[in-house]
Amino acid sequence: MAEPFLSFSQTPKGIPRHVAIVMDGNGRWAQKRWLPRVAGHKRGVDALRNTVQWCLNQRVSVLTVFAFSSENWKRPAEEVTGLMDLLVLALSREVPSLKQHGVRLYFPGNRSELSPRIAQGLDAAEADTSDNNRLALNVCFNYGGRWDMVQAARQLAEAGLEITEESLSNSTALSHVGDPDLLIRTGGELRISNFLLWQSAYTELYFTDCLWPDFDEAELNKAVSDYSSRQRRFGQLVEHAASEPRHA
Repeated sequence: MAEPFLSFSQTPKGIPRHVAIVMDGNGRWAQKRWLPRVAGHKRGVDALRNTVQWCLNQRVSVLTVFAFSSENWKRPAEEVTGLMDLLVLALSREVPSLKQHGVRLYFPGNRSELSPRIAQGLDAAEADTSDNNRLALNVCFNYGGRWDMVQAARQLAEAGLEITEESLSNSTALSHVGDPDLLIRTGGELRISNFLLWQSAYTELYFTDCLWPDFDEAELNKAVSDYSSRQRRFGQLVEHAASEPRHA
């Protein structure tokens, strides 16, 4: 079980403390331009870099993104290989800057299926940024919500511990951060595709047709404006929920 992530910054009112994003549409963005799909994934890295900067500017505490799902292995081998190579390149290029700006990296997911080169790279990036506390960046890689719940239950069973809502939450791959306040999916699909199934029970959902490589500050502001207009009740009456903390 990971230690909780603590931020020294106070997220401003109306800004979600924890933003989660399904970064969808890279391949379609590339195909519309007669480019190989991996070109869309490369542009997606640029969009993620800009999103991280936006979160730092807005004092968001946690950003969680779906980079590679446990189902993505079914994609063409050429695309999967390109994604793995892109991850290695992104780690070498981006980690020094992220470290400098106070970003702490986590890579929730099943590493047993990754090559030693990839797994060691993820371990090194986490260790290299472990002293940072300005923004927690969870890059979910080889991750699936069902896998997460199964591995959490297995941990508890193997330890002979009772499976409760609290103990299961504390055993998930994202136990170091609170549940997301806002989950954004780009690319026009209206589903969360096995992402943060346990953690998103009371998360506000926002869907946009914007393809991920085109998702910029203006699109983020639109999503957050929509979020801030909602009344989060967590199953309670409005008058009771109004007195509850903004972040569950």
